[in-house]
Amino acid sequence: MNLTNAQEGKEYIIRAIETDDEELDAFLFSLGCYSGEPITVIAHKKGGCVVSIKDGRYTIDNQLAAAILIDA
Repeated sequence: MNLTNAQEGKEYIIRAIETDDEELDAFLFSLGCYSGEPITVIAHKKGGCVVSIKDGRYTIDNQLAAAILIDA
C-alpha cells in the first residue's frame, strides 16, 4: 500500500521508498522520511497530499506519494 491509498488522519509506518533518484532519496531522508518512521496523511489534495513527518508538514505530489510504501 502507498500514501495515495492512505486514510486521512491515520498514522502509518513507512515500509520502503521506491525511487530511482538518489537525490530524491537523500531529500526525503533529510525530511525524516525513511523506513520505520511514522507518517500521517493530513489531507488528500487534487495533485498530491499533505503529510506529517516528525514535527513538520509537507505537501507531496501524487508521483512521490505513490513511491512511499506504508504498512496498512
